[in-house]
Amino acid sequence: MGSPCVREPLSVVVTTLDNEDTLDACLASVRWADEIVVLDSGSTDRTESIARSYGAVFRVQPFAGYSAQKQAAIDLATHRWVLLLDSDEALPALAADVVREALVAPQVAGFKLWRREWVFWRWQANRTRLNHYVRLFDRERARMSGHEVHESIEVDGPVQQLAAVIDHYGERDIAGRVDKANRYSTLQVDDRHTRAPRALRLRMVFYSGVAFTRYYFVRGHYRAGWAGFIAARVHAFYAFLKYAKLYEKRRRERDSGRH
Repeated sequence: MGSPCVREPLSVVVTTLDNEDTLDACLASVRWADEIVVLDSGSTDRTESIARSYGAVFRVQPFAGYSAQKQAAIDLATHRWVLLLDSDEALPALAADVVREALVAPQVAGFKLWRREWVFWRWQANRTRLNHYVRLFDRERARMSGHEVHESIEVDGPVQQLAAVIDHYGERDIAGRVDKANRYSTLQVDDRHTRAPRALRLRMVFYSGVAFTRYYFVRGHYRAGWAGFIAARVHAFYAFLKYAKLYEKRRRERDSGRH
């Protein structure tokens, strides 16, 4: 008889800051993992006690930026295979089964998982296009991208799409989503990887309409009723802010060069 297939041990990695509202559901969904690592950046709520209740390795370091903080958390893991989750994400039971199965003699360097978004007061509608990201990976062949915002895992090797969905609870109200759009647009302008594109003023005028059309019609968020419409408007506002702040930055650099 042949030897049974053995699953690769898994480290689940999460970064936190005052996430007591969502962390319990996040860690409960992966309590079966061989290791849970939580890297905190100075929480003052119940984040630490929740993490320790799940037997997590809990460490604290000052926030170094989204990408660098997640890389530091990944580096704390003791197992080769890592599942990276945000503190407001959870892995449903069916997705957990798919992840465990994927770790039996994996033939790739990483796996992409779909992500389902909570939109204010409801889940995004069925048949709406889901985003997908590399979240399960061999950490010896992967690193964070280094971007200040919209950071991602870069994998040296083949990547496979899993039929598994992460639930992302995200911002629970419009104010939170607008605040995130403002914060992320500033971070993107400050990102060393970001360069002002050509025809910046035309993008500032027209691209928000393109962004709305893609989000609302092409990706299908019109199926989510008013929640989808509001989310599309905020997404378009984010696109406008990004280019407006780039324009502002370029004007300031030009004006400072005159003095």
